[in-house]
Amino acid sequence: MIGATVILYKPDMGTTQNLLEAVFQQVDVLSIVDNSPSPTELSLDKANLHYHHFPNNIGIAAAHNIGLQDLRSSGCDYGMLLDQDSTIDDDFAFRLSSLLVASKVEKRPLVAIGPRIICSFSEKTVKPRVQREVLVYDDIVCVTQIISSGMMIDLSKLDVIGYKDETLFIDGVDHEWCWRAKKQHLMVAIADKVEMIHRLGDSRSKFAGITYKVGSPVRLYYQFRNVLLLSRRGYVPWYWKTRNLCVLPIRFFANGLLQDRKLERIKFMLCGLWDGLCKRNGAFSDNW
Repeated sequence: MIGATVILYKPDMGTTQNLLEAVFQQVDVLSIVDNSPSPTELSLDKANLHYHHFPNNIGIAAAHNIGLQDLRSSGCDYGMLLDQDSTIDDDFAFRLSSLLVASKVEKRPLVAIGPRIICSFSEKTVKPRVQREVLVYDDIVCVTQIISSGMMIDLSKLDVIGYKDETLFIDGVDHEWCWRAKKQHLMVAIADKVEMIHRLGDSRSKFAGITYKVGSPVRLYYQFRNVLLLSRRGYVPWYWKTRNLCVLPIRFFANGLLQDRKLERIKFMLCGLWDGLCKRNGAFSDNW
């Protein structure tokens, strides 16, 4: 059985409804975790549908965990994670799950697989600047980490790896889980011929010829804090630590001086740096 978990937060229901309908046709069980202030009105058959509403926003990691627990308790073998702003093809779940099944038959230590990401802003395939491809098996490209949206997980391996780290709340949650899987000698991969359109960030901006993602001010708190928190962990790759620590000053400058709501952004970045140094985790509202 295949299940899916979709996380909602103040969704644009035009796009999100299309995603939910597409997912509902491809899986046996659908779990929706809604972090929006008000419940989202859904036009879906209630059969095999789990809906949870958390008006106080429990974070992406806790939302994923609730959804994954729903899928496991419903007897699913594989679980797919999706954000509300992703767009998938009609055979998306089948193609990803087939690759996981084939890997299990061939006794490859593959725990999760995701698609090639096409950025909805540039309409181009996202190519990480630093991450290298580790190994290639036919249509499977093993890598060090993949994003959570579009990720198909072998649910039986959660007992070995564990669930998502809820202390991070958001930002870095997907990568941290992948690195923890690698620590257990399990691999994550990209399906080379499966693509998914996904919205990365709220908008785009350019500085010194480099285009970068722009998110809401509060996301800066988690981004800055979690870099400091994750950089202390031994299983986090050195290339990730080096790159993210080195670009923190540049990101502070770009977000503090080149974007709107400058003082608000600076406040969240400073709070994130302070809490990262003090090893505080959880939601921003818990600490400030």
